[in-house]
Amino acid sequence: MIGFATPKRRFARLKLALFGGRRPVRLCFTINNTVRLFKSGVEFFPALIERIDAAQHDVSLETYIFCDDAAGRAISTALMNAARRGVHVRVITDGIGTAKLPIFNEWAQANVEHRVYNPHLFGQLGFSRTHRKLAVIDRHIAFCGGINIVDDFEQNGVRLDQARWDFALEAQGPVVKDVREAFDLQWQRIRLGVKPLAPRQQDQQPTPGASSRTNRRALRARLRARRGLIHAVDQPCVAFVARDNLLNRRAIEKAYLAAISHAEKEVMLANPYFMPGRKLRRALVRAAQRGVRVTLVIGRKEFVALDYATPFLYRNLLKYGVRIAEYEKTMLHGKVAVVDSNWATVGSSNLDALSLVLNNEANMVLVNHENEIVQLRDAILAAFHDGRPITVEQYAARPVGERLLNWLAYNAYRTMMKMLTIGRYD
Repeated sequence: MIGFATPKRRFARLKLALFGGRRPVRLCFTINNTVRLFKSGVEFFPALIERIDAAQHDVSLETYIFCDDAAGRAISTALMNAARRGVHVRVITDGIGTAKLPIFNEWAQANVEHRVYNPHLFGQLGFSRTHRKLAVIDRHIAFCGGINIVDDFEQNGVRLDQARWDFALEAQGPVVKDVREAFDLQWQRIRLGVKPLAPRQQDQQPTPGASSRTNRRALRARLRARRGLIHAVDQPCVAFVARDNLLNRRAIEKAYLAAISHAEKEVMLANPYFMPGRKLRRALVRAAQRGVRVTLVIGRKEFVALDYATPFLYRNLLKYGVRIAEYEKTMLHGKVAVVDSNWATVGSSNLDALSLVLNNEANMVLVNHENEIVQLRDAILAAFHDGRPITVEQYAARPVGERLLNWLAYNAYRTMMKMLTIGRYD
């Protein structure tokens, strides 16, 4: 929580040390990327291991949870094998999300560099966590999503009947540079005093091998998409958006707001922690008021307090025709959205105060990548139909005790989050 808890002068020095006086682009769309969507770790882990096994120069991995289970050990082995053959391997784990594991000693022996983000609950970086799930291989392949390094069928000691409902994206192309840069900044953030990166040149220099006409077209697409005009973009493009507590505090929330505010037909969101601030809730209501079909799929049974607090928000959403379903078929962990079948996001950011205001998060945004967006839309729609629908009549018929519990849980959560975020959660 650097931006919230430290004095202004130290904050200014820290920004200078990390960013070299520059201001990173918050949402920069690029063309000429290829993307691939993975559903659950069952699909994602083999692909990640395959890329690590083929790495020749460097591997960078950042995750909130790294478990010493079958999935974690398989990826750990791939990382160590890569390091032993001379690949530069760096791993960032979170100090709370990941326990101190025996494999960390094995990493050191195998030459895997490892840094822990904010080792204590209230540490040098305040209360913030790194909740991001990123990987970069040889500077030309990047992964971003919501999947931790953990067995897909394990949840707090309970064996799930089905794999977690979660997603990750693999990307190749110009967007990989932004992912790599975000990892490098995080690596420096953990250990201050490292020489800052050179200023970004992405928007000033043409992409290698591309014509000036192509780059002018790409720049126009980036500018239109950056303003949220997703219907004005006529070609596939990708943006990487990472939030932190230095400069990009509202980056992911703004990406959602821009897409929802320009939606014409449909907004579909799926998220396990649904407790957005007023701006995002208002955007959903306004979309529904202008005739957009708004669908929410909300996960349950991961954080009990939110299971009681989130329903407090249903009344106003249902009033304006928002469709809501609570999903319990398996653990819904995906943080995904689709707007008008031509905009989508996959990443680590929940729609709650911790993700939108406090933690380090990372999402990818796709525009006009039809195949992947259709896959994601179909998955959200299937989850909605598999979920328990929340109707106006059912909601109104809740017992008085349940209503009171929802009110208490919501206000307790809101009060706690306003304290943790120094009033920035609304």
